[in-house]
Amino acid sequence: MTKKVLIADDEPNIVISLEFLMGHCGYVVSVARNGEEALQQLETFKPDLILLDVMLPLKNGFDVCQKIRENTKFQATKIIILTAKGHVAEIAKGYALGADAYITKPFGTRELLGHVARLLGDSA
Repeated sequence: MTKKVLIADDEPNIVISLEFLMGHCGYVVSVARNGEEALQQLETFKPDLILLDVMLPLKNGFDVCQKIRENTKFQATKIIILTAKGHVAEIAKGYALGADAYITKPFGTRELLGHVARLLGDSA
């Protein structure tokens, strides 16, 4: 079964790169450009993994992460926070809210793909 990845980011260049990268790796991809849309797509698209930016319009990534983890229906959904916010306190907050990985921008594609493959149980 093909795994699904939701990209929740509002920066067009990042979205284009991630869409290409995830699609090239064989994942089915959907995009949410704000936090509210990310939560809606969680229900409709049912992703296996979310690449979640913190600085999103309408609802920030930390709030989205917390909402996902509060809902037992989505406990198996993997969350990678992918953001420019790289202070120790922000990283700790991301993990405390239930992120499975926290990667700061700019990031290396090899690093990102390694995390995605590990969390989805795929070979990198």
